[in-house]
Amino acid sequence: MFRTALRNVLAHKARLLMTVLAVTLGVAFVSGTLVFTDTLKKSLSGQSAKDYAGVAVSVTSYGQLVNEKGEKEGEPGLSQATLDKVKALPGVASVSGRVTGFAGVGDENGKLIGAGWSNQGANYTPVKDGKDPRYTFVAGAGPVKADEVALDKATADQGKYAVGDKVRVATNGPVKEYSLAGVFTTEDGAVQAGGSLVLFETKVAQELYLKPGYFQEMSVAAKDGTSAEKLLADVKPLVDSKGTRAQTGAALAEKQAKDIEKGLGQMGTMLLVFAGISLFVGIFLIYNTFTMLVTQRTKELALLRAVGANRGQVMRSVLTEALVVGAVSAVVGLISGIGLAVAMRSVIESFGAKLPGGDLVIAPATVIAALVIGIKVTTVAALLPAWRTGRIAPVAAMGSAHLPASAKSLVVRNVIGSIISAIGIGLVVLGVSSGGDNGRMTIGAGAFFMLIGMIVLLPLLSKPVIGAVRPLLQAVFGIPGKLASQNAVRNPRRTAVTAASLAIGLTLVTTLSVLGITVGKVVDRMTTEKLKADYKVSMAGGMGYLDRSVTETLAKTPGIKAVSPQTAGYFMVGDDFRSASGVNPAGIGQLLNIETVSGSVDSLGKGEVLVAEKTAKSKKLDTGSTIKVKYEDGKQETLRIGGVYKDMEGLLSPYVLDDKILSQHSEESAVSEVYVNVEGGASKAGQQKVVDALGKNPAINVATQQDMRNEMGGMINTMLNVMYGLLGMALIISVLGVVNTLAMSVFERTQEIGMLRAIGLDRGRVKNMIRLEAVVISLFGAALGVAIGIFLAWAVGTTMAKSLPNYELVLPWDRIGIFLLLAAVVGVLAAMWPARSAARLNMLTAIKTE
Repeated sequence: MFRTALRNVLAHKARLLMTVLAVTLGVAFVSGTLVFTDTLKKSLSGQSAKDYAGVAVSVTSYGQLVNEKGEKEGEPGLSQATLDKVKALPGVASVSGRVTGFAGVGDENGKLIGAGWSNQGANYTPVKDGKDPRYTFVAGAGPVKADEVALDKATADQGKYAVGDKVRVATNGPVKEYSLAGVFTTEDGAVQAGGSLVLFETKVAQELYLKPGYFQEMSVAAKDGTSAEKLLADVKPLVDSKGTRAQTGAALAEKQAKDIEKGLGQMGTMLLVFAGISLFVGIFLIYNTFTMLVTQRTKELALLRAVGANRGQVMRSVLTEALVVGAVSAVVGLISGIGLAVAMRSVIESFGAKLPGGDLVIAPATVIAALVIGIKVTTVAALLPAWRTGRIAPVAAMGSAHLPASAKSLVVRNVIGSIISAIGIGLVVLGVSSGGDNGRMTIGAGAFFMLIGMIVLLPLLSKPVIGAVRPLLQAVFGIPGKLASQNAVRNPRRTAVTAASLAIGLTLVTTLSVLGITVGKVVDRMTTEKLKADYKVSMAGGMGYLDRSVTETLAKTPGIKAVSPQTAGYFMVGDDFRSASGVNPAGIGQLLNIETVSGSVDSLGKGEVLVAEKTAKSKKLDTGSTIKVKYEDGKQETLRIGGVYKDMEGLLSPYVLDDKILSQHSEESAVSEVYVNVEGGASKAGQQKVVDALGKNPAINVATQQDMRNEMGGMINTMLNVMYGLLGMALIISVLGVVNTLAMSVFERTQEIGMLRAIGLDRGRVKNMIRLEAVVISLFGAALGVAIGIFLAWAVGTTMAKSLPNYELVLPWDRIGIFLLLAAVVGVLAAMWPARSAARLNMLTAIKTE
């Protein structure tokens, strides 16, 4: 029986090749994801170990903490006095303090070098022989004067800077020029991520990022013979406070490795979800393939039963075929996955990110996972066809009696499908009523049950749905159209399995598309309806806050008629911390369209506060009410509510007041953006005026309204394109499924096709019949997928509506039309081989076929 199984595998290479391809795609994605994440994890963990190789103890300060009364406690960082105390300990070889923050370097055109989120500045701290062991200088030396900096080699090369050149460096304040003292190489994570690193003299860095005389981190090196644990025990009493944490360098490296593993785990989970979708869709293809192969070999299997093979042997023969196919698919998928991992690395690096080097990691667990998944998926999918094979009576099989499913089995199936679908719909409705993250989780569970229920009910749905389009097909395409619609529902189970794979893919694609387009429209409306400013000034890459000098500089610039900062702050209202926005009362009305429910925006100029409508309702506040607030510095004040405005989430906090009031109670700048209007309205000249006023600062971005729309729209489109690419793999498998179904249909109707040819149906109309059958099945699955996708998008969108102002579901009919058109194209392409085979049948030979 084993030899028979192997012979059957080799005898049906073409059809089994499609199964191999389907399983290979899923396995390749799983193994590729595992290889890529394991390799990156090892590389980044190795880098963390290098970073802390010479660090026995590391101390981190989290700055001043805010107590329950809203008052700041503790010191802003680790003082020089604390470092001196630690340095005096007997087991300490050296101590170095570190401060870090944002620093951007401009190229020769004034544009920011590197990704904004990973452009860092730090202090240069020589600890031994006048050198800092974290950096290897390839030219010059570290900065020792206030007007000197050092740059990493990649940044210096990109900016074409050499030692002695003047370098324009921007932090969150005005851009400044420094002399380049040296160029270095480093394993620093910011540089490895495609950013830049600027080293300042320590006092300069402290003034920029913290406070003179204080550090954010302290690294302690141990003398020979002193253990890190012993040194940690000695250091802790000297730095013990609520705002600090001391740990060994090894522990910190291990923690970073775990954080890396967690971060990569989230990315890996997302990729594995799509691999799982592809494998799930592949199950339908495998099921159809083995059903077809078993049907084609009915006589052969019956003969085996007649000569003594029992049901178990026949069933095991089919499962052996599945085992062989699964093993081949797993091996090919694993090899393909390794190639995919290399390709993923290249794609990421093409976007400017620099991944640490290292050999590919092919863990035993990855190999086992690939083999288990490939073999298990194939075997499970083939289990039902194998079981049915064993139940065919030898006499019935010898007569080729392919009996359809009994009415009883279809009734049972329909009842089960209805129950599962009802559970799914109920969970979705429950999730909508619950709202929030928990509601979306419930909707996700409901979507799963809905899809399973749909798959079970598809045979029931296929007859009425396809029957409804039969008159149209007959009217347009004549006899081939009528025959195609009849053939599509001749075996409702097989049609259902084929349509299911397309329905699953289109459900996910439609849900993501509708949500993406809807959120994009909300953002667009918010920009056009709520934002009246010509420009928004912010830090490049969304890194950090602007210096207050930005607002002051723009307010003094000729040709600029309105300026307002958007300062992010907070105060306590009763026992609760509440976010607040500080704005310029004189200009905010010209820059943002603030609609008041009661009161006036002008009340801001009187020192009064505006409250968002939702907050006002929840706190039972109204215009004229007063609230007692406690600021960051601990001072208390009673504020009068001068107006209640319609919520502007994403633009303003629930409480809005004069920036002068909010800023005088905060030591640190927190200007997230500055809105600007210029005389004559938005134009390229007006934008350049703002850029010039800020000294052509490479770290500051001046965005037009269109830029703001494009920024959010670009993010949404990028996300959708990634999703389309990942889900495209599932659709490829769906194409193979349609090919299999049509090939099966042609095989079963060989005699019928011969009769049709004999009574006058020419080859062209035979091809049309097969093509139309494929298009009908494809569109049937696609239409169901689109319908369920729209329903799920509505459900998820409803849970998001409260957090998105002016939310309104948008159905992208153009994209939905493209999806349906692609489904039809899928049908046409999938029908090419079966249609050609059917048209080339010899009519006399076909008529004699049993």
